[in-house]
Amino acid sequence: RDRSDPARPRAGGHRRGRGRAAGAARCRRRGQATQGDAVGAYPTGKPRAMELFSYRRGVDRGRRFGSPGEDVLERGKPFARCGDHLRRVVQLLREVAQRVVELRVGHLEQLDVDTLTAVVTAMTIVPNINMDVDSMYRGRDDMLHKAKDFTNYSVFSLWDTYRAAHPLYTIIDRKRSLDYIKTFLAQYQQGGRLPVWELAGNETDCMIGYHSIPVIVDAYMKGIRGFDTDLALRAMKTSAEWDQLGLPAYRAHGVIEAGDESESVSKTLEYAYDDWCIAQLAKKLNRGDIYTEFIKRSENWKNVYDPSIGYMRPKLSDGKFRGNFDVLKTDNEGFIEGNAWNYSLYVPHDPEKLVLMMGGNDRFNKHLDSLFTMQLPDEFFAETEDITKEGIIGNYVHGNEPAHHAAYLYNYSGKPWKTQERVRMILKKMYHPSPDGLGGNDDCGQMSAWYVFSYLGFYPVSPGSEDYAIGSPSMNTAVISLGKGKTFRIEARDQGDKNVYVKKIELNGKPYVKNFISHTDIMNGGKLVFYMTSKHP
Repeated sequence: RDRSDPARPRAGGHRRGRGRAAGAARCRRRGQATQGDAVGAYPTGKPRAMELFSYRRGVDRGRRFGSPGEDVLERGKPFARCGDHLRRVVQLLREVAQRVVELRVGHLEQLDVDTLTAVVTAMTIVPNINMDVDSMYRGRDDMLHKAKDFTNYSVFSLWDTYRAAHPLYTIIDRKRSLDYIKTFLAQYQQGGRLPVWELAGNETDCMIGYHSIPVIVDAYMKGIRGFDTDLALRAMKTSAEWDQLGLPAYRAHGVIEAGDESESVSKTLEYAYDDWCIAQLAKKLNRGDIYTEFIKRSENWKNVYDPSIGYMRPKLSDGKFRGNFDVLKTDNEGFIEGNAWNYSLYVPHDPEKLVLMMGGNDRFNKHLDSLFTMQLPDEFFAETEDITKEGIIGNYVHGNEPAHHAAYLYNYSGKPWKTQERVRMILKKMYHPSPDGLGGNDDCGQMSAWYVFSYLGFYPVSPGSEDYAIGSPSMNTAVISLGKGKTFRIEARDQGDKNVYVKKIELNGKPYVKNFISHTDIMNGGKLVFYMTSKHP
């Protein structure tokens, strides 16, 4: 309710419903619909002990209001009494949990509470269906539209979820992945660009990048078809050429300078990755002109790397790096929800070149080691966005997303056993079966998806490619259902709290010596067997 509403209850006691609230109540008693810009309700009076009450509401995602007396979500279906309704809700939740586990992730033997919670969270809460039962919805242009060949969705926390949640959907919920892409393209047609952080058919722009692009490209690279690829490529190019959010400077200079945007370094790095994704789709569609343009833009991350200190750093308009710079601070240093230490590891589309730029395997590994082992002084927690000490290991911020891939980077620098060690440490410290069991905001399923992938033993470091970096599976057996009777079985023999290192791997009965597994290998079905040990190489 609007705080200026005179019928709003004041602190220190209740007021009886007057004005619009009382009028709304009278309408409901007469079975009439209630409508207006500030419709609301609140309970009054002193409830009796253990008293249950129920209410009836309809949510209209298309037209401004439904017909009087009509439930938009369940037309013609009367709501049950409160007790019956609660039982229906509980049963529905049980069915959802079983369906997610058995059909979407496959039956996980010896499934622990953490994984079940993560799977249900990632797969059932968001994104939400955002249309009426007749497929009508209100679009980005504030006009009514009908979703003709897809389900329209909402709540896309794309800065978070492109990293692992959406790649997870490409394995276990390909139908919804296609619906998400069609939703993005509809929003482009209605609003002129692809979504950044969409909510209820509106763009919030509350985070950076244009990360609907890696979601689309990742799905395409993993075999999801059924959408207009020419439209998708056009939407990507248009979104990357928008004249806001530092993009004009980025296109003109290959870098967003410190005076252009407060998150200049983060934006430069994330735009460069998104541009690499555009190049991948352009290459697949034989659009050499677009590929050439965007593969060049994808190297712009190098323009904010300062080799003299070994970190990403804000650049000034004269081409020099900014002085008075603290690699540990998160506030006013050119980054968002992270510091230079974490963000300097963000080149997901070219980690091999990042390792070389930072001095090769040994120097890179020392830098990566220090991320997890250093002690961050208390003063740096005062301005750490959204995160307390519980979401940080050393200086590694798991409670926010920019470095979610960091533990897997040892696979690119000759020390895969350190990836296995770090991943197990993060799983143990950052996830617990309790109300405060996450090290940060779940961010619409991303924290949960990180757990699911890592629990199974691999992770998508670079969405938009086919490869998953191998980690350390922490279950004994998992079977991912791929549909049509096909499954991918994962076994981790002898794994335990101490046996976190991979001794050897077999894929379909044959030795497997790579540190990565492809999406094709997974979707072909078969069996992946890890042999675990307590000793690293």
